[in-house]
Amino acid sequence: MYKIQTLNKISPSGLEHFHSNKYTYGNEITSPDAIMVRSASMHEMDFSSDLLAIARAGAGVNNIPVDKCSEDGIVVFNTPGANANAVKELVICSLLLSSRKIVSGIDFCKTLKDEGEKVGPLVEKGKSAFAGPEISGKKLGVIGLGAIGVLVANCAKSMGMEVFGYDPYLSVDAAWNLSRSIKHAKSLQEIFSECDYLSLHLPSNKETKDLVNSASISSMKDGIRILNFSRAELVCDDDIIDALQSGKVASYATDFPTHKLIDVNGVIAIPHLGASTPESEDNCARMAVFELIDYLENGVIKNSVNFPDVDLPRSTDCRVCVIHRNIPNVLNPITAPFTAANININNMVNLSKKDYAYTIVDSDKYADESIIKQIREIDGIIRVRVL
Repeated sequence: MYKIQTLNKISPSGLEHFHSNKYTYGNEITSPDAIMVRSASMHEMDFSSDLLAIARAGAGVNNIPVDKCSEDGIVVFNTPGANANAVKELVICSLLLSSRKIVSGIDFCKTLKDEGEKVGPLVEKGKSAFAGPEISGKKLGVIGLGAIGVLVANCAKSMGMEVFGYDPYLSVDAAWNLSRSIKHAKSLQEIFSECDYLSLHLPSNKETKDLVNSASISSMKDGIRILNFSRAELVCDDDIIDALQSGKVASYATDFPTHKLIDVNGVIAIPHLGASTPESEDNCARMAVFELIDYLENGVIKNSVNFPDVDLPRSTDCRVCVIHRNIPNVLNPITAPFTAANININNMVNLSKKDYAYTIVDSDKYADESIIKQIREIDGIIRVRVL
């Protein structure tokens, strides 16, 4: 029986796929085989040696100590694309909000509540303060063409915008889904200098932190409107506030409010609603559950942030899964105990991701404890499982 600990409320449409004859789950589970989490911080948690995997029902994993997990052979999954449509819809909404001063107009109307019959004339008199341009025919730069960026680019194109996309790491799947009419920008500078609107769809790391700062803003078109629905760290708060006050940036819409951005003229601060739809929560939960089931039962890894994706169809009843460091001369010692025991290896796969690697061995006979013990003693081995 596999034990799954849930650190947050997880959608029942995902949990229902844990068959009761194989799994038990809940937030009171101790010494779990796997953990499901949404936003709860795990950095101060102590993990038992039983923990095999963590599945984040969402894309970001900043709340998970990924490096520590890698050292302990704990596979960390996320659910890329599961909330993509929800985020795309909010980005498109914010694209319009940033252009037409709709939020300010709504706030203005609230001030007229007690004006009685004067409301109509006051609306007509005041509406000119909230005029803004149409997006059709304007240029949008999309930086980061993952699951969300592709949807945003395609949707904006269908709304009449001229769309530029930039992603030096564009995946094959994303390329297939991207409209052929999206213009391929060869550099960030091309996006900055050409576009009237900018939408960010990037992870937060050392290379992307403060991507939007005083220097990059200075190379953008005057009056640019910037949308950030990826991570707060992509935009320097102080620099974007200065640019809004000077008029260099016309509007900044973000799903990541900070204390500096609250009530700043030109900032549309949204309380992290990108994935806050029932459909998104259901999709993320289902994907996370299936990832855990496939890994726990078959050793298959898909959508891991710290180990390579490895999918090997079962060819025998005995499967040995080995997590190890990505160092030379590991494979021969792994297979040697099978050979010495006159056990045939029917199928095998080995893949790596940065400092770590993962090997699956399907053998025609059961690998007993003596074989597993020999593998565990190999230099660089982190975890061995027999399925």
